[in-house]
Amino acid sequence: MAMKPKYPELRVLLSEQNGNAFLIMGACLKAARDGGLPQHEIDEFLKEATSGTYEELLQTAIRWFSCH
Repeated sequence: MAMKPKYPELRVLLSEQNGNAFLIMGACLKAARDGGLPQHEIDEFLKEATSGTYEELLQTAIRWFSCH
């Protein structure tokens, strides 16, 4: 069973980022800011998203946001 993301109401279109880690992080940050997440949550996301490989970045995005 798939886990529900931390912020399912915030959508990120991964398919439009052409596999570029910087574009993926930018899309996630835009969703977080547009969604009104507090800075401490954005900082937590960034720490997690930048601490591993590209695959781990994707997994982090999926754990945090509704990714398509």
